[in-house]
Amino acid sequence: MEKKKVIIDCDPGIDDSLAIILALKSPELEVRGITIVSGNVHGNKGAENALKILKSINRLDVPVYVGKTEPLKRQLVTAEDTHGEDGLGETQYPTVEETRYRTGAVEFILNAIKKEEISIIALGPLTNIATAMQEDNEVFSKVKEIVFMGGAFKSFGNCSPVAEFNFWVDPDAAKYVLNNAKVPLTMVGLDVTREIVLTPNYIEMLKQFNNQLSKLIVDITRFYVNFHWKQEKTLGCVINDPLAVAYLLDNSLCEGKSYYVDVVIEGQAIGMSMVDEGNFLRKKPNCKVLTETDANRFFYKFFNTLFPEFKEDIEIVLSDKRYSY
Repeated sequence: MEKKKVIIDCDPGIDDSLAIILALKSPELEVRGITIVSGNVHGNKGAENALKILKSINRLDVPVYVGKTEPLKRQLVTAEDTHGEDGLGETQYPTVEETRYRTGAVEFILNAIKKEEISIIALGPLTNIATAMQEDNEVFSKVKEIVFMGGAFKSFGNCSPVAEFNFWVDPDAAKYVLNNAKVPLTMVGLDVTREIVLTPNYIEMLKQFNNQLSKLIVDITRFYVNFHWKQEKTLGCVINDPLAVAYLLDNSLCEGKSYYVDVVIEGQAIGMSMVDEGNFLRKKPNCKVLTETDANRFFYKFFNTLFPEFKEDIEIVLSDKRYSY
């Protein structure tokens, strides 16, 4: 089986960390590198977090590069209230000393594209991606596809009434990518990611697995669970980013349609993704927008990839309707 070669551009972040783990545990993918952008936390902190996650799963062979640490035009706003001061749920894991992250994420992305067919999974603000396109869109046009977690169509926002966080942090980058990309784009927005809830039953199942990886997931999501309860009285936590990885692995997990999508870059609706469902603008579709997903199938994929040794237990829990939402 030929593996899909990918770069993960992210801002770890709790759910980014889960997405990194899923990608690296998936035999179908070969992760060429992890590039870091500021978003959930400042880029330097995000790079440290990426190394901590890589160490926890014995994958420090994967290089980590920091890119743009400020949005294209806006002042950076981070989300430690959601992810904890350290970005990993106040776990305060020690700094990784065995290896260090590097600078030059944009250069790494462009050089990788020159060498081989690469797909990009973008899980944070699109600052690095927009910058790479601005520097050399001819080279960047060789990217096979970009699957990005960001935006919202018919769902409400998660940091304003209308805006999803990644687009809100750097709306100019999102707008630039959507309007200038010459490669296939897929928007994995809040319409589908809000369905991916790590419920208390799933968390209890992880506790019962009682191994290093399950303990890690329980540890880093505890803060996230408390945030979701305080913010919106959700039991459990929404884990947005792993769905983007899972979709790249299996497109049948989600359904959607191609539309022209633009982004509001100023005013009260800043960061809003405007999906032209009615074709009012008479512009060519520039992005596939996902609108439906099968959360149960996602969790089968997620848990069985991370914990294949517990396949029978996972089957029991996920097939029993008492354990699902």
